[in-house]
Amino acid sequence: MSEELTPWQKYKQNLGETRPWDIVNPSTEWAPAEVAEERYSICKACPELIKLTKQCKKCGCFMVAKTKLQGAVCPLGKW
Repeated sequence: MSEELTPWQKYKQNLGETRPWDIVNPSTEWAPAEVAEERYSICKACPELIKLTKQCKKCGCFMVAKTKLQGAVCPLGKW
């Protein structure tokens, strides 16, 4: 019998290795502008994006910022 994940565990799993504080971490690696723009264009077409806040329903991240992080990944595997 497998255990079901708690909402917190699901959130952490969808978040991947990226953390919100990576935005202010001086050692964070940034994605090239072209990569960030391509990622965000994919997000803008995704039904999981909350248009008003520009947040992902799956990971809760603000995608304008997350797409700029080199090590970030889409929780749906789109980028």
